[in-house]
Amino acid sequence: MILASLAARISSMLPGNEVSIMQNKFMNDLKEKAKKEKKKIIFPESTDERIIEACSIIAKEGIAIPVIIGDESAIKAKAAEIGCALDGVEIRDPAHDTNFDKYVAEFFRLRQHKGVTEEKAKEIVNMPIYFGTMMIQMGDADGLVGGATTTTADTLRPALQIIKTHEKFHKVSSVFIMILEDRLMLFADCAVEINPDAKDLAEIAIDTEKTALQFDIEPRVAMLSFSTNGSARHPLVDKVKEATAIVKDRAPNIVVEGEMQVDAAVVPKVCAKKFPGSKLNGDANVLIFPDLNSANIAYKLVERLAKAQAVGPILQGLNKPVNDLSRGCSVSDVVNVCAITAVQAQGQ
Repeated sequence: MILASLAARISSMLPGNEVSIMQNKFMNDLKEKAKKEKKKIIFPESTDERIIEACSIIAKEGIAIPVIIGDESAIKAKAAEIGCALDGVEIRDPAHDTNFDKYVAEFFRLRQHKGVTEEKAKEIVNMPIYFGTMMIQMGDADGLVGGATTTTADTLRPALQIIKTHEKFHKVSSVFIMILEDRLMLFADCAVEINPDAKDLAEIAIDTEKTALQFDIEPRVAMLSFSTNGSARHPLVDKVKEATAIVKDRAPNIVVEGEMQVDAAVVPKVCAKKFPGSKLNGDANVLIFPDLNSANIAYKLVERLAKAQAVGPILQGLNKPVNDLSRGCSVSDVVNVCAITAVQAQGQ
């Protein structure tokens, strides 16, 4: 019910080419915000042409200070081959970097309790993704963008080992910014947490509310279910009810409602019938899905059938921003995620 209703409702909002107008406005505003306090953003996938081209654009437009990790001569040769200038782009080669030994020592200190030896630490930190993450840990960079050639797990693993989460046992989650004709919506968690329990679901909601505020979006949070305000009884409904109660207890200032079906969350007339007196009034812009199945299917369904623009996944819950690209990403996707990462870093 969540998926069918979501596709139908949002599809009816979209008349063709209007999405690009909203998309351009949102991303242009975000890039201007990033430029006001330029952050140093790491790119560990130096052999990918999209990354090199995106870094050239990022530096030229002044969105951030891009740092490519890898062999300098190979990076410059690839840039020349594809006709990209690297003015304003930093290149760091782990094998010849003066900070390498310092990073190895710190990584060994962090991971020796897991059986990592000094020799193993050198081997690991020589990997671009780990070297870049250590730069962030040591205060030499502000954020990282990866995933153009690797899985989400490979991008996230070094961050969990080194940067860690806000609190012990806090879960990392993800959010997509869905750009529609005349509104922005946030969908979470579409990429990381497979089957969050009530506590995890509450954390996802609270973190997503904070993410919305970072991007100047006033959040109105709907905790989604196949039930609205007690219309069905089931343990899956109970989970969403409990998560909603936790959010209200831990963050009483958040405008949040649940459990509710997606049509009640996004359509005022339906909300008035199904959930009279709801604080959301059918105008939710942050949708918290009960599990990864529904969230991942929903964002792709809305993206493909309703022709919305999906920006993300944006990772949340870490002490410093690390974001994951799709392996099918375009150059503009890389630039956009860099701008998002830079703005997140401004808010740290």
